[in-house]
Amino acid sequence: MFELEEKGYLYLLLLIPILLGLFFYVQWWKKKKQSEFGDLELIKKLSPEQSLFKPILKFGVVLLAIFFLILGLVNPKMGTKVEKVKREGIDIVFAIDVSKSMLAEDVSPNRLEKSKQLVSQIINKLGDDRIGIIAYSGSAFPVLPITTDYSVAKMFLQSMNTSTISSQGTSIDQAIDLSTQYFDKKDKTRKLLVIISDGEDHSNEAEDAAEDAKDLGIKIITIGVGTENGGRIPLKVNGIVEEYQKDKDGQIVVTKRNPEVLTNIAKATGGNYIDGNNTKSVVDFITERLKNIDKNEFESIQIANFQSQFQWFLGVAFFLLLLDVFLSERKTKWVKKLNLFNEKE
Repeated sequence: MFELEEKGYLYLLLLIPILLGLFFYVQWWKKKKQSEFGDLELIKKLSPEQSLFKPILKFGVVLLAIFFLILGLVNPKMGTKVEKVKREGIDIVFAIDVSKSMLAEDVSPNRLEKSKQLVSQIINKLGDDRIGIIAYSGSAFPVLPITTDYSVAKMFLQSMNTSTISSQGTSIDQAIDLSTQYFDKKDKTRKLLVIISDGEDHSNEAEDAAEDAKDLGIKIITIGVGTENGGRIPLKVNGIVEEYQKDKDGQIVVTKRNPEVLTNIAKATGGNYIDGNNTKSVVDFITERLKNIDKNEFESIQIANFQSQFQWFLGVAFFLLLLDVFLSERKTKWVKKLNLFNEKE
């Protein structure tokens, strides 16, 4: 097993045929100029120590050195070592409200972006916990299945917007029901659902869904974003506000955070409600809660540890360059006696 870390440097190998072509062109040009100067046989007799083979040998050594230098830059990695790694943590699912009311800018930059910032900061504090992401508004949608790849999780997180789900509303109950599919039903502990919402326009089934989640051993923490004074919902085109969301009577909608709903959902599972407007408080609270939850051992994962091999290629390249310094273009006396390359008649 092997992999190439910096494949882009392989394009430098094109230098080798170019240099090879230049070398033979220079040799042809020198021979041509020598023939214009005088008889080639006479010139050979005038410079008896000049080797025909040595320049080719020296150039070949330099080309090999360049070849190994390029391979060193590519950094081939060999994967001869396989380890079984065991992780300990809990399963955490983040359910994020992506309804239109989350565009309100009563918190900066808006409720949805604030929610994504909160989740990203929480992820930064996690260890070996597995995470999943759900988006919901009028219905729930699985954004990311349970994973330990936090970088991928953040990528999917940033791609979420109010267009992720077409149906509007705040169906927290559907988000809770969908989260149950993320968790191992056999395990009655070590499962946490974090719901981030303004709590507005919710369905009445949310608390019933929370009771069902409690029976499965799921603890729910709710985070409320937005203010209780509320804010308008801007409708933007190319980042510019054209108008604000209006109701069926043509009145501008003012959306307010509803902490009571979120508090009741959390209490139904023995969880907590947190004010999400203070990022540090939320992150500190979640981090502290995770310390007090028993960890679960995940299934062993096989990981191939690829070891960098660039140093061997660079070592060979530097050796060849050093060898080139000591190679002379003149004939070697003891080799000359052997006449290996038919350099004397």
